Amino acid sequence: MLVVHVHVTVKPDCIDAFRKASMENARASVQEPGIARFDVLQRHDDPARFLLTEVYRNEDAPAQHKETAHYKVWRDTVAPMMAEPRSSVKFFNVFPDDSDW
Repeated sequence: MLVVHVHVTVKPDCIDAFRKASMENARASVQEPGIARFDVLQRHDDPARFLLTEVYRNEDAPAQHKETAHYKVWRDTVAPMMAEPRSSVKFFNVFPDDSDW
């Protein structure tokens, strides 16, 4: 499994719109065969900060995800909402491993 954490800070007046767009993207994303899980998290102490946790079944799945219509709509919709460019960090699953899924 490949796990990607995407850190996003949005403009304060865009929080609700970002949440809505991200939840729509997440609902469509979990239907993709290469995605095992897709979480949209919002910081409790700073509601303008979000963490998207994307769990992919293989290393090709992120590129396939970025070619979907729903991702492209999300990307273009939320770009002007961001207070700063989003960043991401990739992880490999140690536990549970693929046999535990």
